[in-house]
Amino acid sequence: MNSLSEAVDKALSETGRPSELARAKINLALHVIGRRADGFHNIDSLVVFADVGDVLTAETAEPGRMSLRIDGAFATALSGRTGHRDNLVIRAAEALAKLAPDGLGSTKLALTKRIPVAAGLGGGSADAAATLHLLNRMWKLGLSADALAGAGIKLGADVPMCLHARPLVASGMGEKITTASGIPALPLVLAFPGGGLPTASVFAALDDDQDRAGLPPLPSRFDSLLDFVFWLRQTRNDLANPAAEVSSLARAAAGALNRDPDSLFARMSGSGTSAFGIFLSLRAADRAAARTQADHPYWWVVATMSGAG
Repeated sequence: MNSLSEAVDKALSETGRPSELARAKINLALHVIGRRADGFHNIDSLVVFADVGDVLTAETAEPGRMSLRIDGAFATALSGRTGHRDNLVIRAAEALAKLAPDGLGSTKLALTKRIPVAAGLGGGSADAAATLHLLNRMWKLGLSADALAGAGIKLGADVPMCLHARPLVASGMGEKITTASGIPALPLVLAFPGGGLPTASVFAALDDDQDRAGLPPLPSRFDSLLDFVFWLRQTRNDLANPAAEVSSLARAAAGALNRDPDSLFARMSGSGTSAFGIFLSLRAADRAAARTQADHPYWWVVATMSGAG
């Protein structure tokens, strides 16, 4: 375990309440294969999860009460986009409460919102997944991974990925998950310039008449971080150009990280304006994050690690 992971675990344990980290989801590659008959799209995506994320805690409440308190840097942004009953944490908790014995659906939940909203980092889906994991454990339901995924897919296509929270390849609408066991831990910088993009708007700008290939074959292991980066350069994010049509900010973060002298590779993540950059070490990522933040003081910028496969 790296020191950043240890720090995360220590911070969670110090809350004194059952807690779960809702890790930021990073689409290292996102190939959109084509539109389905139901109007949704089939994808082929390589996904990793960072050691930075929202923090969810829970404690027992009076019978018949389910509540959610939101704080943190992006609490106001989240509250401005969704009503209380529409928040994915509450929806996930209510879905799980239907599977629980009487009396267990009485819980006070608190979410510290650290992941930017509508940024392409899977914040809402990660929050829903954290809720399912936390309450399954707290309520001692003993639900299997498949049962949680079945509940999660009803909340959003990305929730099963976030329940997995390890390097994976997602296909179909994102619900078909294959563990990517050979992916190395990645020193990363995540940057969000603001201007969150609605996913539907980005997909609407996508050219659906174009045939697109899926991911190239994924080796069972990589000999080095540089070997992985070389493979990653053969992949795409098919939503990068449509996102740029919707917002001029879509290329800003990826461009800034690509220009950093220590950057090995950078790209937009998912369908938002956030980008990731890959670096040789966490120390190099820390330096790059400091430079990027100095150049763009109003951006959200963080150095972190992703978990290995």
